[in-house]
Parts: sequence; structure tokens; C-alpha cells
Amino acid sequence: MTESATTPFTAAYDAVLGSWPVPVERIDLTSAYGTTRVVACGPADGPPLVLLHGGNATSAVWFANAAELSRTRRVYAVDRIGEAGRSVPGERPVRSVDDLLDWLDGVLDGLGPGLGPGLGPGLGLDRVDLCGHSYGGWIALTYALHARQRVRRLVLLDPTQCFAGFRAGYLLRALPLLARPTARRARAFLDWETGGADIDPAWCELHGLAAEFPRRKIVTGRRPAARQLGELTAPTLVLLAGDSRAHDVRRVEAAARRRLPHVETVVLPGLSHHGIPFRHAAALDRTVEAFLDKHSQD
Repeated sequence: MTESATTPFTAAYDAVLGSWPVPVERIDLTSAYGTTRVVACGPADGPPLVLLHGGNATSAVWFANAAELSRTRRVYAVDRIGEAGRSVPGERPVRSVDDLLDWLDGVLDGLGPGLGPGLGPGLGLDRVDLCGHSYGGWIALTYALHARQRVRRLVLLDPTQCFAGFRAGYLLRALPLLARPTARRARAFLDWETGGADIDPAWCELHGLAAEFPRRKIVTGRRPAARQLGELTAPTLVLLAGDSRAHDVRRVEAAARRRLPHVETVVLPGLSHHGIPFRHAAALDRTVEAFLDKHSQD
């Protein structure tokens, strides 16, 4: 899909991105996997914070967090290849976990100082703070285990398949959406998981249309082994949604505390799995910023 192509999905995506209360830069990075869209904001010389959205949420989902998180940091929100968003898959598909990690290596290699109109590719991000929600949390954790020297601090927002499995009831409820994704089913599932919470209408429109976006098979893998997690040196924040229907939050928290040597856990009450990151955004942003500031010298 090209930048000039206008569809209901791209119109909805651009409407949500247009609601970000800070100036943004749209960056396209080309590799064998295709063209990856990255939305950047914040001071160019600020410490880099890379955001990985949940499944089919797109980089636009950070609309309620962008202003606060980018006050002193250079924020890079990434549209994953093969999912809904402005990234365009190439001839080489992401077929495996190794491909997924190689793709993310390339994204970080292409960002950083020097990036911009007329300036050519970035000089690469050697050390980043990495934040992921849900499936994006699994990718963030898997990447931190793959490139330990590159991830300075790690933030996992109600991560799935990292420390415990899904609730059976969640998967059963999601089955019709997974079998035949439609906008109506996506919105109904969102309404169920969030308990009918009041959600930004523009985001609801984008969320529904994202379900019908042409996509390739999503790459998943096993939960990291306890031995691997025990070797992770990056300070890690596991921020959990108190009302998450995706998994047993207390079980996830206990496993994270047991397996990660440098972990802090926080449970935000009144927040659902699919309400992250935009519901109760102020509390979430404060928690993330306090953690990053606390470990700024690590």
C-alpha cells in the first residue's frame, strides 16, 4: 500500500495519528522484508524509546501517550511488517522468530542521529529503551534476550505469552474474530474485554478496520525458558492491567517476579488488557517514566 492510496483504513489511521498532540516525523525504512513505517517524536538528541504496539493496533495507538513520553525522549513508534499499518511487506516475508528479530535489528540499525529529510539513513541505535504491549511485549522480551547489549531498559505492558498463557475464556471469546475477522466482531470483542469502557471513537473506527486489513501470518513462538529469563540483565518493568481478561494477572506477576532477576511489577487497577495504552494513560505514563528515570544510570 502506497502513501498516496486512500482507503477507509488509511483515512482512519491518519485521523488517529493526526490527533497526536505533538509534531511527528514519518520515517520509512527499507529492507529485504519491505518498508517499515516508524512514527517519531520528541527531541532528536533525547534517549531513544522504541514502542511496539499490540496485535493489529498500529503505531497510532500511542496517541494518548506520545506527548508525555516524548517530553525528554526521542520516541519511535513502529508499524510491524505484515500487520495493519503503514508498513509494506516486501518479497521476503517474516516467516520465523529469527526473521522477526532480524527485521527489528534492521529497524534499529536504520534509526538514530542523522535521520531526516536530506540527511540519509540514521546512524543506528546502539542502546534503546524498549516498550511493548501484549504481543508487542512478547516481541520486546524476545528481542531483549536476543540482543541483550542493545536493550538498556525493558517495559512490558500486560505482556502475553511471556510468563503465563491465555485464559481459556479469552481465547474462546476471541475464536469467532480469529476465524473470520470483521470490523463488527473486532469492536464487539473490544467492548467485551474493556467492560464497555468509553473509548475514543476515532480509535474504535481504526481498531475495527484493522481487523479487515490484509495480513500475513503472524509469527509467534514459545514462552521464554526460565533459564533464559534468569540471564536477562536489563532492568524490566512489568506493568499489568488489573482487569485484564487475557490472562491471570496475579499468576503473570508471580512468574515475572520469580524468573526475572531485575524486575519491578505494577498492577494498575481498573485497566483492561485492550485498554492499554490509551485508557488511564496519565497513570501509565507516570509509572513508565518513573521507572526509566530511576534506572537512567544503569
